[in-house]
Amino acid sequence: MNILLVEDDRSIGKAVQRGLDENGYRCEWAMDGASGLDCVQRQTFDVIVLDRMLPILSGDEFLRKIRELGLTCPVIMLTARGTVEDRVEGFELGVDDYLVKPFAMAELLARINAIVRRTGAKPAASLTWGALSLDLTSRRVSEGARQIDLTPTEFTLLELLMRHQGQVVTRKMMCEHVWGFEWDGPTNVIEVHVNRLRKKLDRSRDESVIRTIRGRGYALAVAD
Repeated sequence: MNILLVEDDRSIGKAVQRGLDENGYRCEWAMDGASGLDCVQRQTFDVIVLDRMLPILSGDEFLRKIRELGLTCPVIMLTARGTVEDRVEGFELGVDDYLVKPFAMAELLARINAIVRRTGAKPAASLTWGALSLDLTSRRVSEGARQIDLTPTEFTLLELLMRHQGQVVTRKMMCEHVWGFEWDGPTNVIEVHVNRLRKKLDRSRDESVIRTIRGRGYALAVAD
């Protein structure tokens, strides 16, 4: 399941992202409303976990804009404002659930599962690129009848690239996606993993599945 977390508090953001990852969810974290809006315009999410008091673009404004865009993705709003009036206002804006801070991670997980059941949302079970298929449930990769054995890091990198088809994925994005949100180490470490991934994917190919975008990062080639 692909979840967008929009939260400006670093300690809460890190804890929620770690908790979701540990429970098998894929979590992208945006630290302000404008960045979150950019995320929903680039890719599809199964659930959005949204802080209400955000910089640049507030949670209320973010919610109005995604509903104006016709996006019906379920939204759970996080906030320290827990009065009845605040809750009613949130529901009138179009949230699907409301969780008051401080909250337990177990409750957030339960609410995410409940909202998916209630709305009938069906998270994608696989990603595809041409004949290449990535199964998110079994964490297996295949191309036609050929099974491709990947390490957990290689699988995570390929998933990130497949979720961003048609876009450049920077080395920093890859490092943060694999090893943590705030990556301050050298990004050239990613080249070793990308090269190993290429060797496994590019068997019998004249051109690589993964293109190097000089000075920027990597992107999937156009699928056949």
